[in-house]
Amino acid sequence: MIQVYTGNGKGKTTAALGLAIRAAGSGAKVYICQFLKGRYCCELTSLKKIKNIKIEQFGRTCFIRSKVNDKDVRLANAGFKAAKKAILSKRYSLVILDEMCVALNLKLISIRDVLSLMNNLPVNTDLVLTGRCAHPEIIERADLVSEIKDKKHYFQKGVKARRGIEF
Repeated sequence: MIQVYTGNGKGKTTAALGLAIRAAGSGAKVYICQFLKGRYCCELTSLKKIKNIKIEQFGRTCFIRSKVNDKDVRLANAGFKAAKKAILSKRYSLVILDEMCVALNLKLISIRDVLSLMNNLPVNTDLVLTGRCAHPEIIERADLVSEIKDKKHYFQKGVKARRGIEF
């Protein structure tokens, strides 16, 4: 099965990580590939303590606020290569491609490559893609799509990202 968590609201990665913890609790092996993320987040500390979850980051230590550069492309493609290897190894029951939708939207990775991977997903592997602006072809191919909408957010009141909550 292929799941997509998209939309402009907070909680896409959180939902995917909750699913990872649930799967790991059942004994499943989980691989998480985080695109566009290269800085420390508190969930890394927790997830690295769970023996059947492997998490890797493929991004700079800062957010991409303007133009992408060659390093962003290299990191995203390295992440895609690692994710593809993890999927094709058939070692993992659950593979999460965190912020894949954003990497696609920024054209760091080819939509054709991602669709090919989705279409060749091993039978016993579940795949989750997260991120804003999910590509229409990704939505069409997915078995489940959840759109998380932002109705109200405390950032609008000037509240900064908080350790342990947003990162």
